[in-house]
Amino acid sequence: MGNLQFDEEFENILSSNKNPLDPEEFRRQGHMIIDFLADYYQNIETFPVLSQVEPGYLQNCLPKSAPYSPESIETILQDVKDYIVPGLTHWQSPNYFAFFPSSGSIAGFLGEMLSTGFNVVGFNWMSSPAATELESIVMDWLGEMLKLPKAFLFSGNGGGVLQGTTCEAILGIIVTARDQMLSKIGRGNIQKLVVYGSDQTHCSLQKAAQIAGIHP
Repeated sequence: MGNLQFDEEFENILSSNKNPLDPEEFRRQGHMIIDFLADYYQNIETFPVLSQVEPGYLQNCLPKSAPYSPESIETILQDVKDYIVPGLTHWQSPNYFAFFPSSGSIAGFLGEMLSTGFNVVGFNWMSSPAATELESIVMDWLGEMLKLPKAFLFSGNGGGVLQGTTCEAILGIIVTARDQMLSKIGRGNIQKLVVYGSDQTHCSLQKAAQIAGIHP
């Protein structure tokens, strides 16, 4: 009986589903999201910078299982306002002075929207030529701004990649250095490798070394 009920509910979901990329519905919901975020930033300094919730608070606010039927964007945004916003640390608040400066911007938000909207998959040139070539051009722009030697640039047979976080970048550097050294001394000698860092180095260096198989 339980399986029959589940099957009927699942069929109802499939039959009631709209095109997930319906242009007009995307336009309507997209405007609502932009308005929601604009209102958030207009009022961000009214929120306590550090969340006042207790650990585990969200478990009591959300359903015990995933919903069987989709909810309206209006209901979702109300849930975000009631349950998610109170659990945020507001990094973009003008009253926030911890860690490092906030990095959000209109350009960043809209760039993410374009990238997500195009569903760019950039694992090689053919999968998205514009993504690969734009990354190469921007990396050279950055290298020239930093006055790096020509050998570090794509135009000088060097190059690089854009990373999402410092932690990703450090891991990439550690893996590259590891493989370069192991190509000289043999992969079986990984236990002989040593990573040096100052006492001011971010903890992500040690994490990256461990992920790369270099023990503390």
